[in-house]
Amino acid sequence: MRKPVHVYRGDEIARYGFGDPHPFGTDRHAAFFAELDRADLGEQIHFAHPRRASVDDLLLFHTPEYIDKVSRMSELGEGFLDDGDTPAVKGIFEAASDVVGSVLAAADSIMHDETHRVFIPIAGLHHAARDGAAGFCVFNDCGVAAEYLRHHYGLHRIAYVDIDAHHGDGVYFGFEEDPDLLFADMHEDGRFLYPGTGAASDTGKGRATGTKLNIPLASGAGDAEFMAAWSQVEAYLEDARPEFILFQCGADSLAGDPITHLRFSEEAHATAAAALCRIADRHCAGRIIGMGGGGYNRQNLARAWTRVVESFVHTG
Repeated sequence: MRKPVHVYRGDEIARYGFGDPHPFGTDRHAAFFAELDRADLGEQIHFAHPRRASVDDLLLFHTPEYIDKVSRMSELGEGFLDDGDTPAVKGIFEAASDVVGSVLAAADSIMHDETHRVFIPIAGLHHAARDGAAGFCVFNDCGVAAEYLRHHYGLHRIAYVDIDAHHGDGVYFGFEEDPDLLFADMHEDGRFLYPGTGAASDTGKGRATGTKLNIPLASGAGDAEFMAAWSQVEAYLEDARPEFILFQCGADSLAGDPITHLRFSEEAHATAAAALCRIADRHCAGRIIGMGGGGYNRQNLARAWTRVVESFVHTG
């Protein structure tokens, strides 16, 4: 019998956000859990509690200079951590560390065979670079998690899969020359949307050339275009045979998001989550972490992320 899916819930991750009128508000956590509670998955879900990442954890991906900068600016609560998208609100260092720590706790619970599948709604902060914030993202929990799984558990071939409307540039460039970090990212074409990266020709550099998969989609692309492109992701992962899957399932790719232009329904997220569970069962002993990522229409993110959790519960 499959173990319950762990879902991380708590004020520690809920407070990651920047307040009104910033799109990444702290109400996103509550919006998701209101919908998940209505799904009534009962004993098939175990609610797990966030934990805080240590500075040593953060150093697995980020530079010490950048970590110190975030700490100092978080105490002041003034200015921006980047060029104007990511405010240095008071306490953001601790909140961002709680997001990272929750993803690492999820990795531990999976590697210790307490569960096989985990979902963390406030996570997937894929724009943060090794040395800087970007696009509402302070620390890159995805990148830290990949390094953590390598350093603490000896894994090598970790797959990062991203269906957020925005390209996961912090992860891509953080591992651009690393052939063992498997990277598959479907996103709105960077010619029309931040951060402007993720061309199909971006397949890695050096020893990693040809190991990354970027699939830009035209503005306005919907479920039909998603399904046609998704087969490429499945083929890529089947060939790569990963040991662990990190799934960034940003809901800003759904129709009606206020800052993007894709038109997926929540069926795209349900399909991707179910397919990744099947691939994880074949190659990774079922090991997969889902991270909420972006999404600025609260109804959209609530529905899409709930469908991801339902797929985690019912697939296999």
